[in-house]
Amino acid sequence: MKQFATWALDTAVARGATYAEVRVLDTRQRYLSTKNGQTSQVRDSQSLGLGIRVIANGGWGFASTDILTHADVDRAAALAVEIALASALTKKKDVFLVPEKKIVDHWAAPCRIDPFKVPSSSCLELLLKIDKELRSVPGVTLAEAAMDFRRIEQLFLSSLGSEIYQLKTQTGTGYVATSFAGNEIQRRSYPNSFGGQYQNKGYELVDELKLVENARRVAEESVALLKADQCPAGERDIILDSSQLGLQIHESVGHPIELDRVLGTEANFAGMSFLTLEKLGSLKYASDIVNVVADATPAHGPGLGTFAYDDEGVPAQCTPVIKDGLFVGYLSSRETASSVGLERSSGSMRAESWNRIPLIRMTNVSILPGTWKPEDLIADTDDGICMETNRSWSIDDRRYNFQFGTEIGWEIRGGKKTRMLKNPSYGGISTDFWNSCDAICGPDYWTLWGTPNCGKGQPMQTMGTGHGAAPARFRKVQVGVAYPG
Repeated sequence: MKQFATWALDTAVARGATYAEVRVLDTRQRYLSTKNGQTSQVRDSQSLGLGIRVIANGGWGFASTDILTHADVDRAAALAVEIALASALTKKKDVFLVPEKKIVDHWAAPCRIDPFKVPSSSCLELLLKIDKELRSVPGVTLAEAAMDFRRIEQLFLSSLGSEIYQLKTQTGTGYVATSFAGNEIQRRSYPNSFGGQYQNKGYELVDELKLVENARRVAEESVALLKADQCPAGERDIILDSSQLGLQIHESVGHPIELDRVLGTEANFAGMSFLTLEKLGSLKYASDIVNVVADATPAHGPGLGTFAYDDEGVPAQCTPVIKDGLFVGYLSSRETASSVGLERSSGSMRAESWNRIPLIRMTNVSILPGTWKPEDLIADTDDGICMETNRSWSIDDRRYNFQFGTEIGWEIRGGKKTRMLKNPSYGGISTDFWNSCDAICGPDYWTLWGTPNCGKGQPMQTMGTGHGAAPARFRKVQVGVAYPG
């Protein structure tokens, strides 16, 4: 890997680049899935290539190749410089990067059980066992389960003299039981919707999640939802489980704090942001008990937004985003940091693969835990709805007005959880919603959830992010029915 990167770096500098960075990326993926008692997919793929990003005459250029001969690497590096020189012809000003130090380091994320050493037959055996348990419940018409493993090896070299090697293993798994009746479809997912739970871990994550043990409960809830009452419409207190709160953070906090969206240099797939520059340090984003950080450091946990260095060679950091309810921080790059008076990037530039440029991406954007217990939170709620597991989401292109639907709800009356509710939804304005938060559960109920499918950019890049959350209560929220009968 180092030989390829050195070829590219030397050629770029020789062709006139004033700055150059090279990423060599080797990614392996294995995906297995089952559907209604049958193996659905078994895929094993590998991708190896090199991307080089340069500045020449004050403009950016990027090129990539997966043909790693000396001639083709040189050709890619020369093309990157040529593109930079062409870009410079239309520049409004020279690209300026805040300073960064030369770093030489090696980091590997913890992985206790290498998932690629676990036989595919053993993985499928477990998935089919889950499938059988789901379909043992009368009324379940579709059972789906999957496992997804990735090994990401990356070498970063820059003209600053940095040489950074990183190795991450990511594991994801989950399942869903779907029940059809007439024109109605209900589903329950575990441990989360849209693929389940993902973390920077090995196969040990599969063991930790107690997949088989929860399958029957999940299937029974899927069937029971068909006969459950529709969620009532109106203004109610709501309690969000930690996975739904993680999605709420992603959409109404994570995307708006990406500084390239704020500055208007990126708007694809998730729009821009209502968090314009004058709001930094002045906007009351949330109630006083809300504290949110963007934390990429390994100490925060094995999130999909955890790393040692970003794709500009900047060390992972913990960036305060909301402090005691006040908006205090953006996610930035070396190029955008100076626009908000920062002397250093927040270290949040990442690229999906070797053939994509780095973009500002969420790391682990997490709400810090409070002090409540879930049972006390319910006991303290007189008239509310507890909502679990995301089913749908919608938010405007400034990340301000939103509506989310969840798979299941539970009505709370007089401090007790009562009837099951189907098709619950809630909506509001981001800042109003976060200012209505009056209770957050403690560290024992806090989970670092993985979102493997965050899209951004054009061509689109799919990136993994993390969101730590504990169940929390929000007062006087507009609720209703996401899928009326």
